[in-house]
Amino acid sequence: MLTINELSKTIGTYLQPEQVDKVQLAYQFSAEAHQGQKRISGEPYIHHPLEVAYILGDMRMDYQTLAAAILHDVIEDTQTVKTEIRKKFGKGVAELVDGVSKLDKVKFESFEEAQANNFQKMLMAMSADIRVILVKLADRLHNMRTLGALESEKRIRIAKETLDIYAPIALRLGVNSIRLELEELGFATLYPLRYRILNEQINKARGHRKEVITKIRTALKRRMRQEKIPGQIFGREKHLYGIYKKMRDQNLSFSDVYDVYAFRIIVDDVDTCYRTVGTVHNLYKPVPEKFKDYIAIPKTNGYQSLHTALFGPYGVPIEIQIRTKEMNDVAETGIAAHWLYKTQNIAKGSVKGNKDRTDTQRRAKEWLRNILEMNKTAGNPEEFFENVKMDLFPDEVYIFTPKGKIMALPSGSTTIDFAYAIHTDIGNKCVGARVNRKLVPLGTQLTNGQTVEIISASSGKPNPAWLSFVVTAKARSQIRHFLKNLKNSEAIALGKRLLNRELEFFSLTYQDIDDNDMKYLLKENKDSNEDDLFQDIGLGNKMAPLIARQLVVSKKIVSNNENDSSSKNIIPLSIKGTEGMVVKFSKCCYPIPGDPIHGFVTAGRGIVIHRQICKNIAKYQKQQEKWINVEWESSNEGEYQVKIHMNVNNQRGVLATVAATIADADANINSVEMKERDDRQTSLRFIVEVKNRDHLAKVIRKIRLIKNVSQIDRN
Repeated sequence: MLTINELSKTIGTYLQPEQVDKVQLAYQFSAEAHQGQKRISGEPYIHHPLEVAYILGDMRMDYQTLAAAILHDVIEDTQTVKTEIRKKFGKGVAELVDGVSKLDKVKFESFEEAQANNFQKMLMAMSADIRVILVKLADRLHNMRTLGALESEKRIRIAKETLDIYAPIALRLGVNSIRLELEELGFATLYPLRYRILNEQINKARGHRKEVITKIRTALKRRMRQEKIPGQIFGREKHLYGIYKKMRDQNLSFSDVYDVYAFRIIVDDVDTCYRTVGTVHNLYKPVPEKFKDYIAIPKTNGYQSLHTALFGPYGVPIEIQIRTKEMNDVAETGIAAHWLYKTQNIAKGSVKGNKDRTDTQRRAKEWLRNILEMNKTAGNPEEFFENVKMDLFPDEVYIFTPKGKIMALPSGSTTIDFAYAIHTDIGNKCVGARVNRKLVPLGTQLTNGQTVEIISASSGKPNPAWLSFVVTAKARSQIRHFLKNLKNSEAIALGKRLLNRELEFFSLTYQDIDDNDMKYLLKENKDSNEDDLFQDIGLGNKMAPLIARQLVVSKKIVSNNENDSSSKNIIPLSIKGTEGMVVKFSKCCYPIPGDPIHGFVTAGRGIVIHRQICKNIAKYQKQQEKWINVEWESSNEGEYQVKIHMNVNNQRGVLATVAATIADADANINSVEMKERDDRQTSLRFIVEVKNRDHLAKVIRKIRLIKNVSQIDRN
């Protein structure tokens, strides 16, 4: 069992003696606080935080992080409070411990809600100090190493959470050493049979592989000596979870994945990296389009290396990674490399930085800024949790701005994702995009090396349809945030109109509602302010006639027409067509200006407009209180969808003729369906955009003039 003396010996190789003393003091404090507590396995509880600190000590973390690791459970599992830690160990350690601690004092309705809240709190603390997540990752790693003592259901839940959340976070921050072990342990727990079979297959195949690996390494060393390139060559074993994922995602057999021989070459500097690529390409033939330069264009997590694939001896495929020692340190420990070199430089009396490590820090901070922005726009912790999970993916594409700046985006990103990656305002006002100087649809997926220019306009705003194709968490959360606020403001405006219309029936207006009347209405309807009340009315959650009657009763007003049911709802609500998301036009009958219409109030959606002849109206007849008298405003300048149906003769070019005729009538085609009725005729259904009934009549008249159209009607 690990002891504090062993930890002190390890960290004493890079920390100052007084810093080691502070870590030992933290151990003494934690051991007293956890006195008598045991883990489920039966060992003293203090063993766990000591192991967590040892993991971080191997990563050469600073003394504050090590002290926080040893203390990380005292707030959660003992009577110790944050102020006590702050007093004894300083503000930095106290904030780290608090950031890692769970929200155990708060009761949640479900495990998912608790998980989301804990995750949100941890990431917010991490945004203030990224060492929080390093402690949490080390904590999770030791918990995964000791899962065997837990019951099966809990083991599976923790393993799934590890693969879904913590391993991707470790990857995102470049902490590869922890990420690989988390994935292996999670895989072994979640899929024990698959893990065992793969492990057996690897052990069987290892004997022959050793000979091939030795031969390839010898050839590489010989060629590098001939070219006078100093460096180290390591055979790189693929880890089990990586093999499993590749087999699953690419539908490959075990031999297809495991027959690839992987090597890593560590050299002195960047220039030598590129010389080494030329050397290995002269030794073995390179595979076309398999060279990747992550030195010139680092990955989002700061990872830098040259990757190439070769045809080796006997035709075996070889993968080679070429990097400097510092790049290798960043690849293994990611953001933690900053503290590794910081402690080394302090020990040497130097504070000189390194561009690679600075870039890693900058990229991590950029990701954290996005996390903070997502937190502000998320409606609740669960939504925030889902947004961050979406953002934790390794595959990327590299896109150029018109000025030549390189931006990394997740694979599958669209021009809208790119716009939001530049700035939220650019995304919100995006109206078009050019890829390599050509106009493209906004949903176009981007590929490596493209140059993208975003066209924005002050009148532009997000479209709900964007949510169906964006892939970045930032774009999704910002679009939802904008639409939610837009819908709320539209609902408030509509709610005021609806209430005012009902008040007119009692010879009142909204201006007649004084402060006392409004307080009465808010109290009766359990709303905190006027906007909430109007929003509920606009969204159909509360009925305007009932709210108006509450006010009338409170003012003891009786209308001359109150008992005349024929006058109820007599004042129609004018529909402009610009009400936005709270007034919707039914897809069953496609109403357009000029049609006699009815409105139906639907909870959470606002008003749905139907034509008076719509067949679906019948099923709502028993809900008269939700019907509202509506009419079109005299001046409507928008465009409305309408469905037209026609039968045409099966003649070549008839569809093109109909489409051209619709365009000549200044109407836009949204969609078309074709269904062959028999050998002679085909049924066509178009959804077109028109301004009103007169415009539709013009379109239909022009289509009737086409000789191959035998019948046409609306809907």
